[in-house]
Amino acid sequence: MDRSILAHGASFDLEDADLKVQTLSRGTGYDRCCYRRDDESLIYIASGRGGCSVRLFKTLFTNECYHQCGYCPNAGRVNGCSYTPEELSDLVSRLRGEGRIDGLFLSSGAGRDEDSTMEEMIETVRILRKRHGFSEYIHLKILPGTSRHLIEQAVELADRVSINIEAPSGDVMQELSPTKDYERDILDRQLYIRDILARRSRGSQTTQLVVGAAGETDLEIFQRVVREYREIGVSRVYYSAFVPIRGTMFEHRTPQQRWRESRLYQLDWLYRVYGLSPDEIKNAFDDDGFLINQDPKVILARESLEWPLDVNEADLQSLIRVPGIGLESARRIISYRSRKRIESPSELHRLGIRRKAIPYLKINGWVQKRLF
Repeated sequence: MDRSILAHGASFDLEDADLKVQTLSRGTGYDRCCYRRDDESLIYIASGRGGCSVRLFKTLFTNECYHQCGYCPNAGRVNGCSYTPEELSDLVSRLRGEGRIDGLFLSSGAGRDEDSTMEEMIETVRILRKRHGFSEYIHLKILPGTSRHLIEQAVELADRVSINIEAPSGDVMQELSPTKDYERDILDRQLYIRDILARRSRGSQTTQLVVGAAGETDLEIFQRVVREYREIGVSRVYYSAFVPIRGTMFEHRTPQQRWRESRLYQLDWLYRVYGLSPDEIKNAFDDDGFLINQDPKVILARESLEWPLDVNEADLQSLIRVPGIGLESARRIISYRSRKRIESPSELHRLGIRRKAIPYLKINGWVQKRLF
């Protein structure tokens, strides 16, 4: 790195950053922990607690990696670029001092081996915390196969950690990346993280899947996701629709439509937030185990509930199953009708209920004639 960029007193412009900074930052583009502000900026925006926006500097520590992931442009790379812990911690501290960021997302290729790379990533975070007094949010990726003592250090220093499972099963993982052991390198590490977090009062872990690179079904993905929430205790699962990249082993495979990723997020929300059971959610899949490009909440509503639903009598769990009614709007309905009976669609509109909910509801005896 050009040390003049980091010179004391010099302002740092990410858009004019040297090639290494840009390469390593943009190398995290397929990690879905947050969304990008625009195509040019190296600052990413994540959703924090209470819906607030958190500005993250999102970067790889190195793009060198001995793993052979068929979808990844860094697979087998030995002559890439890397930070040192001092370089990266100084850069992040400078960005924080200039008011450019609210936190750090640090991922990496495995480098020559995962433990050596993980040690340097941890040292970066330790320097930030101890030397620079960086108390802001840090999301730290755990590399598959990382030793347990390093995982303990990572969890101690970071606000959130994650290890990407990428695949719904070991068989799919063998096709995606034959150098990774699904059970030992990933699932066992996730369980260890879970156990560490159970002894702490802070911190969380997340994970991510690549969608559609190896022909796996959406039902396979969902079944794995249920286990991630129930057994691993992850706080979020993220999805990344497969996009073939030139020069990778999978460059000629069919790209996946972004809607597939979006529908999986909607399904995830129905399970994680609304509390729908896996048995109920199975009705959203076709006979081959795939989702169609339609809101799964609409599909489930038509399959599982008797319509119309009396808006003045229905309980919370019934209301949140209505397309156009979310958790907060369902609570507003219940709060409103505790004081006054709902007598017209206009009252629902004033409560923020979307029009597409009306055909599913009975409102003071009135029912829209055409249900769907």
